[in-house]
Amino acid sequence: MAQASTPRPTACLALADGSLFYGYGFGAVGVTTAELCFNTAMTGYQEIMTDPSYAGQIVTFTFPHIGNTGVNIEDDETAEPVAEGMVVKWDPTEPSSWRAQEHLISWLTRRGRIAIGGIDTRRLTRAIRQQGAPHVALAHDPEGKFDVEALVARARAFAGLEGMDLAKDVTCAQSYRWDEMRWAWPEGYVRQTDARHKVVAVDYGAKRNILRCLASAGCDVTVLPASATAEDVLAHSPDGVFLSNGPGDPAATGKYAVPMIQGVLNAGLPVFGICLGHQMLALALGAQTIKMNHGHHGANHPVKDLETGKVEITSMNHGFAVDSQTLPAGVVETHVSLFDGSNCGIRIKDRPVFSVQHHPEASPGPQDSFYLFERFAASMAK
Repeated sequence: MAQASTPRPTACLALADGSLFYGYGFGAVGVTTAELCFNTAMTGYQEIMTDPSYAGQIVTFTFPHIGNTGVNIEDDETAEPVAEGMVVKWDPTEPSSWRAQEHLISWLTRRGRIAIGGIDTRRLTRAIRQQGAPHVALAHDPEGKFDVEALVARARAFAGLEGMDLAKDVTCAQSYRWDEMRWAWPEGYVRQTDARHKVVAVDYGAKRNILRCLASAGCDVTVLPASATAEDVLAHSPDGVFLSNGPGDPAATGKYAVPMIQGVLNAGLPVFGICLGHQMLALALGAQTIKMNHGHHGANHPVKDLETGKVEITSMNHGFAVDSQTLPAGVVETHVSLFDGSNCGIRIKDRPVFSVQHHPEASPGPQDSFYLFERFAASMAK
């Protein structure tokens, strides 16, 4: 009796060191190259795929049930997916959620993003942890035909994220106003109609939910492109300035962002930064940033507030970090990661200027870090 044949793999993940992972492709067909990272979050795969901070990266999801809640238009963090692709243990199942509007597979196909299932994600994650975030090529071919030598060559040719200014690729093309507040049952998203503070948010790759949190904190938000100058920002006569998250090497983006931030600081305005915005503020104050081995990506990262002793469960997404050893006099380290002790927050002594590496808008705690938006609002009220 003949044995049933094993289905031919239709996707291949090739690492720059020559390692090959075969699986089953879904989503778009083609080849893409990027840096590979892993994310440990159990929920939020749609938000992760549309987070501009993942530009230039393919995401390995350590949680196997990816796709089980489908996708819906309300959960996009930006208009289009930004992560280059996804790697999962199991193929997505039919969605089971009253909010689902589309299947993950059709969403990825329509948005031009490649995915691979059937991968030993534990083995892959260990490799990333031990060897650092690798450069990879991900191919999806329904016929299962792969030129593996060419794929490995593409992975090795990928330039990497160091020295890359990706904020310019994901920032808004022109300024706009934002007044939508955080989602709340049963209304959903509602508009801010009683703003008390005028805020300019500089968009290095801003997530929509950050802007919603600012609006919920009583802010009338005007978003400006990453290339905005201090004169552009100050022309809006803001009560405070927000520096958003974003992708790439902060030192590269800092070439034009640091002079703007220094101009805003000289004007004496309250400043609040998140993620890349945190790194930009640190650079503007004279500190340095470093590339991490494999970064922090997940919704379960404990961060300690050194000033209160409180431990917050936070969402993280960064491959670079502020080197706390380079913080200048007058700048205080406020938060640290309890995983590795890396810097997660700073502030200027006696001035309403502060920033954090983690994402307080992402609600993993679920509300552990919302106080940061309230702190920013309170600093403007003073």
